[in-house]
Amino acid sequence: MHKFVTILLLMALPFSGMAQTGDTPKEKPFKIEVANKKDEQGKKSEGTALRMPSIVGNKPPINFKDSLNKRKPIKMYPDRKLVQAGTGMKIDPKVGPSKKDKEGSSNYFGDMYLGDIKSNGKFVGIVCRDHEYVDGDRVKIYVNDEVADPNILLTGSFKGVNVDLKKGFNRIEFEALNEGSSSPNTAQIDVYDDQGQLIYSNKWLLSQGSRASLIITKE
Repeated sequence: MHKFVTILLLMALPFSGMAQTGDTPKEKPFKIEVANKKDEQGKKSEGTALRMPSIVGNKPPINFKDSLNKRKPIKMYPDRKLVQAGTGMKIDPKVGPSKKDKEGSSNYFGDMYLGDIKSNGKFVGIVCRDHEYVDGDRVKIYVNDEVADPNILLTGSFKGVNVDLKKGFNRIEFEALNEGSSSPNTAQIDVYDDQGQLIYSNKWLLSQGSRASLIITKE
């Protein structure tokens, strides 16, 4: 019986060793190699190079020496065919400030006599306005050769001055300072007595520099 147990133990030992060998993980050494190692001929292995796409593209040849001497300046941008602003635009010659018409021209309007009226009041009110296209006409008003208003812009509403009357002749003149954007200088003139009654009304067409005159007689 004792021999039989001994035989069984001897038979079980190989199986127990095999079981332990199968359960235990095997060790595998980790090998680190030198990068770009040399081969037998002494050449380095560069490895796999990354091929990055070109962002700048083809670089133009630049000669800094010529650039400093102003022979061939460095161009930061590619050449482009640029044209002057307004190229090909057709401009109407009629647009813009009109030229002053000379005396003798069919478009010239010289001095104009508006007539004469009578008034025995202390003063009269003289007003004028642009009765046609309001285009910036301006006039200067004279009373007996003295400036009563140096610059009146004619608009759609009446503007003017009060004139104290003296006995005899009172000469009122309107000088066209310009012709606006539409020639000639145009205006309607109204005269009121010191009671506010309309006693005279007329119109004028003047070229720049011309005058319209009115005589008011007081007895």
